Amino acid sequence: MTEIPEVVSDPIGVTVDLIIGIEAGLGRDLVEATVVGVAGGRAKRRKLAQALLERPAVLTDGRSPAPRVVGDLLIALVKAGTTATSPPICAECGKALRTLQRRGEDWYCGVCGPIRLPCATCGDIARVHSRDRDGQPRCSRCGPGTGLDGGRDPVEIVIEVVTTLDPAVSAEAITAAVHTAATQAGKRHQLAWAVQDRPGLLTGAGAESPVPSVLRLIDKLCEAGATRIVRPACPHCGRGIKLHRPIDGRWLCRSCVAKSRAQPCSGCGTVREAASRDDQGRPICPNCLVSDPANLEVCVNCGRRRMVGTRSPHGPLCPSCPPLPTATCSICGQHRPCGTSRLTGLPWCPPCQHLSAHCSRCGQVKPIRSGSLDQPLCHDCTAPAFPDCRICETSPRPGHCVDCRLELRLRELMTGPDGATYPALLPLRNALAATDPPGTALRWLAKEPVAAILADIATGRRQLTHADLDELPQRIILNHLRSVLVATGTLPARDEQMARLERFLNKVLGTRTDPDQRRLLHRYAVWHLLRRLRRRNNGRATTNEQYSVVVQRVRSAVALLDWLAARDLALESCGQADLDLWLSDEAASHHYHAGHFVRWATRQRLTTLSFPATQWQGPTGPMDDQARWDAARRLLHDDTIGPRDRLAGLLILLYAQPTARISRLTTDHVTLGDTAVTIQFGTTPITLPGPVADLARRVLDGKRGHATTGAANPSPWLFPGGQPGRPISATHLGKRLKDLGIQPGQARFTALFQLATELPAALLARMLGIHIDVAVAWQRASSGDWMTYAANISRRSQQDHRGEP
Repeated sequence: MTEIPEVVSDPIGVTVDLIIGIEAGLGRDLVEATVVGVAGGRAKRRKLAQALLERPAVLTDGRSPAPRVVGDLLIALVKAGTTATSPPICAECGKALRTLQRRGEDWYCGVCGPIRLPCATCGDIARVHSRDRDGQPRCSRCGPGTGLDGGRDPVEIVIEVVTTLDPAVSAEAITAAVHTAATQAGKRHQLAWAVQDRPGLLTGAGAESPVPSVLRLIDKLCEAGATRIVRPACPHCGRGIKLHRPIDGRWLCRSCVAKSRAQPCSGCGTVREAASRDDQGRPICPNCLVSDPANLEVCVNCGRRRMVGTRSPHGPLCPSCPPLPTATCSICGQHRPCGTSRLTGLPWCPPCQHLSAHCSRCGQVKPIRSGSLDQPLCHDCTAPAFPDCRICETSPRPGHCVDCRLELRLRELMTGPDGATYPALLPLRNALAATDPPGTALRWLAKEPVAAILADIATGRRQLTHADLDELPQRIILNHLRSVLVATGTLPARDEQMARLERFLNKVLGTRTDPDQRRLLHRYAVWHLLRRLRRRNNGRATTNEQYSVVVQRVRSAVALLDWLAARDLALESCGQADLDLWLSDEAASHHYHAGHFVRWATRQRLTTLSFPATQWQGPTGPMDDQARWDAARRLLHDDTIGPRDRLAGLLILLYAQPTARISRLTTDHVTLGDTAVTIQFGTTPITLPGPVADLARRVLDGKRGHATTGAANPSPWLFPGGQPGRPISATHLGKRLKDLGIQPGQARFTALFQLATELPAALLARMLGIHIDVAVAWQRASSGDWMTYAANISRRSQQDHRGEP
């Protein structure tokens, strides 16, 4: 293994040793704090240490050339009270500096530092105050706006250009936007010249702006309500997002800038933007940079040398460790941020983790791992935290087996300031401790937000409520954490889809600037859609399909209102011809779902528009009954397919059940008898035929669900999902069936069409759990009627009476 140079592995220690060698009377802690304050990042610390190693005399003579960080360090050391260390010296006049200006790696005072050039107006050689329209230097007396191009106020120029493009924007708003976009007088002149020469920069061509202040001006004007000022799109990807940097004269977004700078990494060969370069100037990608052994650091929480996830005030933390909770250190007894020792399972602070002393038992100078400052104990003399663990009794590294590591991790995350497990987290802790295998719980706790959230709850920085979790960015892992907390009884259950729907509506209503539109949408979305949904569910949980329907209807209403507003129309003033024009506009969207909003507005007498509902005219897809039976035979006899997928597919192919209803079937819907198995979709149970009944028994008897963390076993759902306590989603179930070659919608329509030809509508509705009107419509579409069913029953009875086969 290649040895890592000390200037790379411990740059702070190298720098401190060099300074202590000159300032012997200065305390090491003071010097280290000064160095850390000046050189905050890893690269700057290494640059400082390397520069001092190459020429340590700079500490006493203060002479450049040297990097800027060396000059900052000299100034900080002088302020700290050093006597042998020299302040920075001006490279031209030799004056001692308290602040410095740089040209390259040379330091100058305020008199020698600024560059002096002939002024383009008066010809005097003086400091460059600004530059004129042609880029020529100007002195402070002439200024950028005087001379041949006149002395007009740049704000007046911008006001004139903007009001020509958008007269609705006030002069006060433009003035405030200009001063925010360009804080210096010279920058304001550059901004004014840019928009004066090319006003189109403000109406979509801003990506070609010569100065960044134009982009800031566009943002401020749009925030002020300008409607004809257009934020520019990225010239490469076309997305309307913030532009990051100019490449070849055009401003690009951050993603396109990274792609334009992509190079093969010298380490792994991945083509991406370089995060750094090695000593030979070759590019290094971010993954290789952080995983380089030279860049690994000792985590102040777990004590392992790993990649740095975050930097706390007390030192680096690895990605799997949360911010340090405050506790009483088991060694020094001080109340401060502490990690948890993997050897003892007790809290210990970062200073004690790096402390060495004479062990009170063996007498050798070793790092302290337990005991106290008066009676320290080394690693070999420390009793392990889990003496009863059979694995740790014989292991050379006690406390490192999976069960012990899980126990230690739970202590780290769920221990409060008093040293005991936070009471509200006890159900979760017990469920995680019982996870089989325990490595699953360890991997789940190592995920980025999980550990930090649980540690915040245990230490009181965050309350254990749904409202506090709603304040965090809503990510998949957070939803899973919430479901685990609910499944273990740590959090009370709530209607998640309804809460998600409320967040969506609040976001939509919050972005409406027109009060009349916001009032209309609030009346439609909250008082009509949401209220009707709650009344229909009557305490039952909202399904994902119901959420999608409401979202689509609200978005369609927003799309229609935005289209009307762009043409200076409102719903009250909109005529039938305007609505027909929108329906015929290919660029407009949400045509189908907007009908519900228009018909509601008509019933409320908010408009006189007519938007007739589309009547169902029967199935439009192909009805291949032979393909349906072929798929059913495959599911009955192909043992390579999972039993859950086989049963779900057969419920569609044989009983015309939608994936939304199948996904929410519970074990209570299936009844296991001595000789028969029944399943209930509607009010009348259905007896499953032998092969399907066997599949149902296998599904009920097998281990159910993919969720292991906090999941109840067995699950109450017939088709459990990946989150504990929740069923599989209809979308995911449909995807699994499509992977098997079964199209759920087409298969269901074919089955429903065939069943409607054989059964009367009333019986079809009771058995399949569909509405009677739907059953009648399908019976009419299939040309089936009650007389055909009655004749079949009568014929069967006569055959049974005569004993015919």
